[in-house]
Parts: sequence; structure tokens; C-alpha cells
Amino acid sequence: MTLYLLYETSSGYSLFQAGGLDEIGQNNEAVRNSVSDLNRFGKVVQLTAFLPFESALDALNQINSVSEGIMTDELRNFLELNLPKVKEGKKAKFSLGVAEPKIGSHIFEVTKIPCQSNDFVHEILRGVRLHFERFIKDLKPGDLEKAQLGLGHSYSRAKVKFNVNRVDNMVIQAIFLLDTLDKDVNSFAMRVREWYSWHFPELAKIVNDNYLYAKLAKFIDDKSKLSEDKLSELTDLLGDEDKAKEVVEAAKASMGQDLSPIDLINVQQFAQRVMDLSEYRKKLHEYLITKMNDIAPNLASLIGEMVGARLISHAGSLTNLAKCPSSTLQILGAEKALFRALKTRGNTPKYGLIFHSSFIGRASARNKGRMARYLANKCSIASRIDCFSENGTTVFGEKLREQVEERLDFYDKGVAPRKNIDVMKDAIERAENKDTDMETEEAPAVPSAKKSKKKKSKSDAAENGDHMAEDKPAVNGGASEDAKSEKKKKKDKRKLEQEQADENTNCTNGAHAEEDGLSKKKKKSKDQDGEVLQDASEVKKKKKKVKR
Repeated sequence: MTLYLLYETSSGYSLFQAGGLDEIGQNNEAVRNSVSDLNRFGKVVQLTAFLPFESALDALNQINSVSEGIMTDELRNFLELNLPKVKEGKKAKFSLGVAEPKIGSHIFEVTKIPCQSNDFVHEILRGVRLHFERFIKDLKPGDLEKAQLGLGHSYSRAKVKFNVNRVDNMVIQAIFLLDTLDKDVNSFAMRVREWYSWHFPELAKIVNDNYLYAKLAKFIDDKSKLSEDKLSELTDLLGDEDKAKEVVEAAKASMGQDLSPIDLINVQQFAQRVMDLSEYRKKLHEYLITKMNDIAPNLASLIGEMVGARLISHAGSLTNLAKCPSSTLQILGAEKALFRALKTRGNTPKYGLIFHSSFIGRASARNKGRMARYLANKCSIASRIDCFSENGTTVFGEKLREQVEERLDFYDKGVAPRKNIDVMKDAIERAENKDTDMETEEAPAVPSAKKSKKKKSKSDAAENGDHMAEDKPAVNGGASEDAKSEKKKKKDKRKLEQEQADENTNCTNGAHAEEDGLSKKKKKSKDQDGEVLQDASEVKKKKKKVKR
């Protein structure tokens, strides 16, 4: 059976025919030995056809299809043109060797060409790759390397879908820098305290905050010059008048030694550097919060920006964190304790970085492990939503946070929490409503003249009681009706229904009033008839008396 080989390069498709394989023997070791020798390999493998790519874009599309296991129309035409035709109902007298089994199965499904992909085929393709430049005569030295480099760059760029707003690498760098700044600011602040305490030791006991101490060290400078004239400025810095008076009194009776002007200048410069670092640390913290709200809004709203950023940095990326199961996320950051427990057959840790969340601290000692497991479950869901959803929203994170709060109440008070399916349905509805609100806000504004015309048409429809007045467009008002949101239409319908209901109630009240009036009239008429009958009876009685 003849063996053909399909080899995909950066410059085009090539088809080779391998003949005389019985001389080499289908032994992998024998093939490896024969591959390195071009004279021996060239007698067995020969180039049958070569189809160059038209452009770099065409090469990228073809290689993308090959990597996904899809046969393109160009490849199909190339194979059908250069390979023997397979007759229906008969076995093919040849086979096609391919590097990837996926594309081999697709070729067989479409064209019924038998394909194989094994170690023997891979070894022969390795020899083809090694001596490919010798098979094609028109190739210049260096052309193949340039084509490989260009296609490699474009292929990698297409595979990595780069989104500037969702770069989790910035969060990883920011949280690392924040931890480093915390250590540096603390060590530098302690150095300022120790240095300035030689001059004014009592200040360290009065002011505990490092940033405020550096501010005061720069402001006071020489303690001998500190007087009650600067009391108002000291009060502004400290925010407390009693403390400001205490600092002034301590400066008068200080036990510290005097420093030269040069030493005081160096202390001031170092205190200024500490202040700048602490201010930069605040700005970096705000930057981290904004980035976390862009990259992982649900995770940030569930567990907090700092803990979420630490989880992402420890996992390596948001995608890696989304791939982690909740059991791994629970002990993320406690790997040493885990492996030590496995080695000594002790108790495994219950939590890692997730311990810094406020939920774990609020839970009782008995329920901390349960709470960590439940919180890790919700964090895993939030990270997957953030990683794979296209629209960023905090609805799911807020709902997951509510679930964690309910679970805390369940552990403490025994209040039964809601079911997860009900909470997620509510979250999906809220997310869809937010999307519709955003779409209505982005809709173009309607001119005021058209609005007034539509209002007039609506008022006429309300007076006439016509329900279909909304659907009938006003003059030149079609664009305004298209631009109007569904919510406004619903509100207008409700208003019309209310007005109609009011009219109906007024009508019923009027009908009742008319009925009451008719009954009163009837009563009056009856009374009048009774009076007339009484007068007639009295006249008859008088006549009878006269006759007697």
C-alpha cells in the first residue's frame, strides 16, 4: 500500500510519497537512523505536489483551520487533485499520513481518503521537516525561517485575544507592589521615629500613627522653636487641640539632645520621603480597587478587592483561578501547611488566603471550616462569571454575598437560607434589566416638538377612551415612537388604565345618583297622590253630613 504524507508549512501545503518502505522496515529505530541520511531518505520519500499560500493572511487562516482540525476548501481541492481517486465500494490502495489525528478524521469524513497518524508517520514527517529546503528548489536560504517567524507571530497574536480593560497582570503587579510598599513604609517610619527621637523622644509616645509622626517631625523641625504661636497649625495637623497643647508642653520640657541644622535637614527630607511613599500607597490602593472592579467585579463585591486580588495573583491569572475547583481555592495560600499535614498524616488546613475575608472572622470557631468551604464555593462561581462573561456586572457578586450572609445567619440563628436556583434566577433577571436600561440610555434623544405632538395625541386618546391610541403614530412621530423605551410605554398604559378606571367609577357614581333622584321623585309623587286622595275622602264625608 502506497503511503502519502501531508506536511503543512508556513509557506504552503506539500504532499510527499513514501515508497520502498519494505527496504527500510517499519521499525521506529530503523526509521530514526535513516532520517538523518539525506541520500537514503531521498530515495524513499519524494515530493509529489506543493501548494503555496497566497499571502500571510491566507497562511494564518489555513494554519488556524489545521490547528482546529478543520479541512479547508483549498486543502480539499489540493488533495483531490493530487491523490488517486477512491472508488465507491472498494478499498483504497493508498493511505494519507497526517501529523494531527483530528484533521485526519475530518479528511476521511468528507473525502473518504483513509488517513493514519502513528509513530512511524511522525518519524517520516520529522525527516521531511529536516530536509524540506532540499526538496523545494526555488526556496532561497532564509526564506523559510522568515515565513515561520512571521506566521508564528501572527498566529500567537490571533490566539491571544488582548483586552486592555481586562488585563489581570496589572492587578498581580499592583498587589505585589502594595505588599512591598507596606513593608517599606513601616520600616522607614520606624527609622524616622528612632532618628527624630534623639531630638524629641516624648513625641513618639503622644503620636502613634506613622504618617502623622512624619508630618509632625517635618513641621516641628527644632523643638526649641516650637511655641504656642504654632498651636493652631498643630491643631490642624493633629485634629485635636488637647494633643497639640500636650506636644507644645512636652517640647518645653523635653529630655532630647540638640541636633545640628544639617542633621535636622536630613531628618526632614527623610520624613518627606516617608510621607510621599504613604501617599503613593493610598493612590495605588485606589488604582487596585478600580482595576478589580473592571476585571473581576463579582469577585470584588463578594470577598473584597484586596482578598480577590491576592487570590488572582496567587493563582497566576483570573483564568487559572476560574479553572480551580472550590476545594483548591479554599486552601490557596496554605500549600505548605497542606503538604506538611499530608506528610505527617495530620489535619489538613481549612483555609488559606480566604481567611482574610470578614466572613470567616465573623463565623464562630465551630463553623469556620464550614464557612470557608461555602465561601470558596461562591468565590469559584464569581471568578468563573467574571472570566467568561462578556458584560461586566456586580449583580451576581451582590447576590452571592447575600447568600453568604444568609448562611452565616443559618449557622448562628438557624434561619433557613434561600435556594440557590431562586437567587440565581433573580440575579439573571436583574442583570437583564440593567442591560435594557443601558440600551435605553444609549438611545438617541427625541426633539421636543415631536414630544409635544405625541403628548397631544395621547391626551386625545385618553379623553376618547381609545386603547389603541398609543399604537397609532402621530404626525411625523414614527421616529420618536421607535426611540421610546418599553418602560415609558408601560407607564403610559398604566396611566391610561387608571384614568379609565377613574372615569368608570365616576360613571357608576353618577348612575347611582340618578337612581337615587328617581326614587326620591317617585316617593314625592306617591305622597302627593296620597294627599289628593285624602282631600277627596274629606269632601265626600262633608256631603254625607249635609244630606243628613
